[in-house]
Amino acid sequence: MLKINEIKLPLDSDESELLTLAAKALRCPKRKITGIEIAKKAVDSRKKDDIYFVYNVNVTVDGDEESLLKNCRNAKVEKGKEIRYEPPALRRTSKLRPVIAGFGPAGFFAALILAREGLRPVVFERGNDVDTRTQDVRTFWSTRKLNTSSNVQFGEGGAGTFSDGKLTTGIKDPLCRKVIDELVAHGAPEEIKYSSHPHIGTDRLGGVVKAFREEIISLGGEVHFGAQITDIIVANGVVQGVTYKDKDGSVSDFETDTVIMSIGHSARDTIEMLYKKGIKMMQKPFSVGVRIEHPREMIDRAQYGKYAGHPALGAANYKMACHPEHGRGAYTFCMCPGGTVVAAASEEDSVVVNGMSEYARDDENSNSALLVGIEPENFGSEHPLAGIELQRKMEKTAFLKGGGDYSAPCQTVGDFLKNTPSKKLGNVRPTCPTGVTPGDIREILPSKVTDTMASALLKMDKMLNGFAMPDAVLTAPETRSSSPVRILRDEIYQANIRGIYPCGEGAGYAGGIVSAAVDGIRCAHAVMLDENDEW
Repeated sequence: MLKINEIKLPLDSDESELLTLAAKALRCPKRKITGIEIAKKAVDSRKKDDIYFVYNVNVTVDGDEESLLKNCRNAKVEKGKEIRYEPPALRRTSKLRPVIAGFGPAGFFAALILAREGLRPVVFERGNDVDTRTQDVRTFWSTRKLNTSSNVQFGEGGAGTFSDGKLTTGIKDPLCRKVIDELVAHGAPEEIKYSSHPHIGTDRLGGVVKAFREEIISLGGEVHFGAQITDIIVANGVVQGVTYKDKDGSVSDFETDTVIMSIGHSARDTIEMLYKKGIKMMQKPFSVGVRIEHPREMIDRAQYGKYAGHPALGAANYKMACHPEHGRGAYTFCMCPGGTVVAAASEEDSVVVNGMSEYARDDENSNSALLVGIEPENFGSEHPLAGIELQRKMEKTAFLKGGGDYSAPCQTVGDFLKNTPSKKLGNVRPTCPTGVTPGDIREILPSKVTDTMASALLKMDKMLNGFAMPDAVLTAPETRSSSPVRILRDEIYQANIRGIYPCGEGAGYAGGIVSAAVDGIRCAHAVMLDENDEW
């Protein structure tokens, strides 16, 4: 296989032209190319009057690849690398079934790998199945009656189910390819294999997650919804089982010697339980901030100029970071083109916001988190769970400032930069489904965060024209972008209580769908190796 990089095509072109351009790059007849596959597709919008697609393609040829590579004398052609997934040899001898706590990306990938090895994993998920969960979420948004067990944070698919389904990641693990391939095999759009900004869309994620569940069950696994693990049973420093509570409140024990704790970063009560059981954990930096909303058409024009609205482009993305003078770093995160801000609380009398896009990304506004990092020295305590308490404080303050009915506090960018509380909004209509209350977000977030945000807005406006438009809306608080705790594990992925495998975002080892899924696979591998360290 040969890889050809940086093939350029105009926006109105047909991808069938890739074959002609690939043959030109290789200096060979088209008939010599026996197969062509898009490896990556991106938009080059650096010059607003000349926007085009850039492709990397993998090709197979009829003939000697080495000779062709040498003869074409093209720096953009290289030997392709084929990534194949090979699970480790199964060495587990225990007859007990492994337990998985949580059915987000880390959990359902761990369950899938173990189920395919015949280990019949048992999943306990505190939230509901994705269809029931979707109704629970919509009920909360319409009636403001929160189900603390089934919501935007808890339930089948994890927190990513009510997001953009974004699959970008900063990790370079070869298992990322395995994750993408499995998502496609379970119903995700084929284009996530090559898009430079892959996403599934919240409207499609539910079907993908259900397909994972169905395969796991078909292989002998079990998935229990409305079942929260409330205790772990330990003897001599080794896990012996778990205690879980069903929807009806009944409590049962399940014997196991293996628990993958893929609980998500919002399972605060479970993290507190693990801490009380003596599992070692430490503070971890996390980020807080707001969701910033602009008109989608304005973002599209800022990114694409005269090409804004072109059917081949769709809604525009952005990703920015800066470090204001004498301030902390600020950055945008989980940008949702043509999406909405969502009410994402999981605890009563608290307000949390996040962002969500459907696959089409065609709603009126585009939004992103605007975040600032907080270091442990600013948590106010050296207690391992002090970051959680800091999050809670902001979320409960937001609840009160929003009016005590799950409305989210908001402020226009213009008022925020003038340090003036908002009394009314401008032309940008906020999309938070539980409503918003104009006010002063400085009353909710730490001053070091808001001071940095104010400087960052002006710097980012120079990167993306209009980012600091006065009518843009800041909705607070975004507090759940990452976990403020890391549950410690060793080189074989186990905690100090043996048989406990801290996993994914909630344990502090991931930051997004793909990295969480990769960590779930790695923890499943550790279970298969049965405490061997031969990786």
